[in-house]
Amino acid sequence: MQNETDKGLTAKSLHSDPLSWVEKYADYLYGFAMSRLRDEDVAKDLVQDTFLAGLQRLDRFEENSEEKTWLTAILKNKITDFYRKRSAINLKVINAEDEQQDFFDAESGHWTEKHYPTAFGLEADNPLMMKELGSILNECLAKLPGLWFSVFSMKHMDDLASELICTELKLTAANFWVIMHRTKLNLRACLQKNWN
Repeated sequence: MQNETDKGLTAKSLHSDPLSWVEKYADYLYGFAMSRLRDEDVAKDLVQDTFLAGLQRLDRFEENSEEKTWLTAILKNKITDFYRKRSAINLKVINAEDEQQDFFDAESGHWTEKHYPTAFGLEADNPLMMKELGSILNECLAKLPGLWFSVFSMKHMDDLASELICTELKLTAANFWVIMHRTKLNLRACLQKNWN
């Protein structure tokens, strides 16, 4: 006679087949992880950890979502944990306002002439040009320090609220805004240098 836990696990197993997860979802999850981590070994490890965690939590899978969505949510948590551990390394932060003095006029708040952004000359209806810009942007993102990339991707790729990012990565609001500021300046400089 089965106990209630075994019955629940058996019922779940009829709808969810962990043996097929690697075949069905490994490539997708790996791509998802690589777009946020930029490190093949870490991405592979976190995908494996995701499968293991999914297997351990199979009895909690309520099938309110697709398996792929559920596994992706687990992977997102694994990525957040990874960045949280990396950000625990002491982050030296300087006053963002002091750093901005060179870039912005103190009275008007506008860009100084030296740092004024140049026009990219984009044609939004030109798919080849947009693809080339996307490629250059990816190269620029790859050059960012890991913590900067994680903050930027969580904010602009995952659309997470700033407060949630600060909580997840254990950053102060000041740290967050300094990182965002530096990241944007870095990306702008990189794009202007590499976009002809």
